[in-house]
Amino acid sequence: MNRIGFDNEKYLKMQSENIRKRIAQFGGKLYLEFGGKLFDDYHASRVLPGFQPDSKVKMLLEMKDEAEILLVISADDIERNKRRGDLGITYDEDALRLIDAFREIGLYVGSVVITHYRSQHAAEKFQKRLEALGVRTYRHYVIPDYPSNIPLIVSDEGYGRNDYIETSRSLIVVTAPGPGSGKMAVCLSQLYHEHRRGVSAGYAKFETFPIWNLPLKHPVNLAYEAATADLNDVNMIDPYHMEAYGNTTVNYNRDVEVFPVLNAILERIRGKSPYRSPTDMGVNMAGYCIVDDAACREASREEIIRRWYAAACRLRQGLAEPAEVHKIELIMQNEGITANERPAIPAAMKRAEETGGPAMAIQLGDGRVITGKTTALLGAASACLLNALKALADIDKKTMLISPNIIEPIQHLKVEHLGGHNPRLHTDETLEALSICAVTNPMAEMAMEALSMLRGCEAHSSVILSRVDENTFSSLGVNVTCEPRYQVKKLYHK
Repeated sequence: MNRIGFDNEKYLKMQSENIRKRIAQFGGKLYLEFGGKLFDDYHASRVLPGFQPDSKVKMLLEMKDEAEILLVISADDIERNKRRGDLGITYDEDALRLIDAFREIGLYVGSVVITHYRSQHAAEKFQKRLEALGVRTYRHYVIPDYPSNIPLIVSDEGYGRNDYIETSRSLIVVTAPGPGSGKMAVCLSQLYHEHRRGVSAGYAKFETFPIWNLPLKHPVNLAYEAATADLNDVNMIDPYHMEAYGNTTVNYNRDVEVFPVLNAILERIRGKSPYRSPTDMGVNMAGYCIVDDAACREASREEIIRRWYAAACRLRQGLAEPAEVHKIELIMQNEGITANERPAIPAAMKRAEETGGPAMAIQLGDGRVITGKTTALLGAASACLLNALKALADIDKKTMLISPNIIEPIQHLKVEHLGGHNPRLHTDETLEALSICAVTNPMAEMAMEALSMLRGCEAHSSVILSRVDENTFSSLGVNVTCEPRYQVKKLYHK
């Protein structure tokens, strides 16, 4: 474990240099559509060991005097109160969170554009809220027959009807809280307005995955397919790039399908399109920064397994479609990937079989696999967490870190006063109890100090974890999977 497969410093240097070249190519101004997450790109850090989750932000910080953030949000998403699945907050709240996050690290947020605007009440209310907070806000409208009616799109009644967004930097980073916000349309609308004003500007796209200069069936690219199984994205050879240059490159179906339309729009705006293929539009340098292909292949195979378990659990919870699970199963079957490639999985299932109850296993950074079972005082996740901390701190596994005298009052509070039915401590309660004991118990203090060593470890539970346990492990940086079944047969699970 913990093999480095990706050179992050090389990536930061190459990526910023390539973007600057693209800015120069278009005469000094570039609208860069940013796909995926700017902050906390944990998928990339898992499949490319050595890639830092905040790499994209660090790269932009190297260009912060040139960069301006343009945040895009759909009026339809505001109206529907669409939520981010990972954070549980609405897109409009996430827009505010992102503005704060960008500003805190020194990146300039120029404005927000509300797309798909049709006088939705919630969108108007959000615009007033933004303007009251001093955030410049613009509106882009729905264009009939978009994107097929190109003469209408590239006209005064199409892009010309949209607000022109005032920008002041050479690199305009166009990002959004989530997919489907209309980032590409915003970029192209701006090109139309800039061209009418005599300003030379260009468009490019920054998507980390699929990595265009890796093979189509490389595990890194297959892991992206598994991650987007719910969107039905399919990696494919870019036929336009093959025809234009005779080289094999990888893109995905949506970019390939939209390229003829995008190219026609660019030709109508500029007179000539600068691109001959969807791959030409990209600026991603990640493929050049892989230094250990075997490490990235192994990490990506594990990610595909994690994605299958996540999809299977969502299906069990009624939050996914069977096709999503079947698609990942097909990837695993074609690549000969089995669950046993993650050592924590067979270890957890063996422990559960031995004890006849829920169990959990964590694989530490040195390869050791630590298990935990359900007890009268602790849930399996809590027991496993404590056992892992003992192992990391080199504490004898028989040592009691938390006295029952501390646990029992917490159980009494949960059941007798807070209306709980499960007296066993969840992971957050266990860590709180451990932190209290650390004040007087040196062993507990050593265990607390070992918490940071859990980041990047792999874990598996024999049952679906509670949301609180899932969140605790996520905060600790532990990659957790669960068997797609509940501990008890009930219809309602907190």
